[in-house]
Amino acid sequence: MSDKEHNDAGVPVGKENDRKPFLRDEGMTDENRRLVNNGITPGVAFGDLSDWATKAPEGEKLVSTAYADRVEADLAYVDNRPGVKKPDPILVADNVTRRFGGVTAVDVNHFEIERHGITALIGPNGAGKTTFFNLMTGFDKPNSGTWEFDGRPLKSVSPEHVAKMGMVRTFQLTKVMSRLTVMDNMMLGAPVQPGEGMLAALFPSRWRRYEKANRQKAEALLKRFLLWKKKDDYAGSLSGGQRKLLEMARALMSDPQLVMLDEPMAGVNPALKQSLLDAILSLREQGTTVLFVEHDMNMVRHIADWVTVMAEGKIVAEGQPKTVMKDPAVIDAYLGAHADVDLGDDSVLEDSGDGDESDASHKEGE
Repeated sequence: MSDKEHNDAGVPVGKENDRKPFLRDEGMTDENRRLVNNGITPGVAFGDLSDWATKAPEGEKLVSTAYADRVEADLAYVDNRPGVKKPDPILVADNVTRRFGGVTAVDVNHFEIERHGITALIGPNGAGKTTFFNLMTGFDKPNSGTWEFDGRPLKSVSPEHVAKMGMVRTFQLTKVMSRLTVMDNMMLGAPVQPGEGMLAALFPSRWRRYEKANRQKAEALLKRFLLWKKKDDYAGSLSGGQRKLLEMARALMSDPQLVMLDEPMAGVNPALKQSLLDAILSLREQGTTVLFVEHDMNMVRHIADWVTVMAEGKIVAEGQPKTVMKDPAVIDAYLGAHADVDLGDDSVLEDSGDGDESDASHKEGE
């Protein structure tokens, strides 16, 4: 054995197979993983999610923070300013605009997402965040601009082809098949399904092994997102929060390079939020890049490596969470220019009332 104690994934040399795999690897043979991933074998698993949490159990260490450490090092010297370039971007957008009549919903000069990082896109309601998601994933067409994913242009690419390229998304308003079971919804997200063809369907030997691998993967994800007991229920019977979990789990069936989550915590039971946070963090340690829209600032501070702020369609601030939260432009966008003023202070009323007094005096003089 060489003197090197750990491999590139942060796993001790010689111990690569000692840990229980999770998410895309759980319960699968090497052959099944190869089939489901269409010939691409995932990297070494970092461990069971119960071992890789936001906080390590007492007396133990996190299984791996290889990608977290790499992203932190990459972003340490990046300026905290709008439109700043990143060391290793996976998504790059330039001069993207979208207008609805006379209203400009999106006007982004330059935007980049760091590979393997967790980036939060925040801003007040109506800032253009979801519209920007729609543009990047092909669900809407911009008035101008170009953008590329992993070096490949996406301007004229349809949503289904964007997903096949490795960039998937969830929606603010969940889109599940209400009259299909939870398991059937999951199976729809599998990328390799040769049995869908009319001719191939007549020969089960051609697709049965793919079907088995897809089902094993769906089962592992449903267990991970605490939906296993609901697998035979109709998706329409789930609560709003459970639908969010189902949509996120289904998105992961394709092993995306970049997953875009539109308000993943909205409507989710507080008891399930920690599990969802852990799931997002574990994605990063498998090499998946995450971009999410969220209004829960505690979540943003807790898991985001980088924060981008939108207001009135423009990017007004970027940087690390602690820096961005103190940015005057962010405070102004969310709370207004006088957010730091105590509205219960009578002096505020007196200052603003000077003009009213002069108006009153003028009226009395009349």
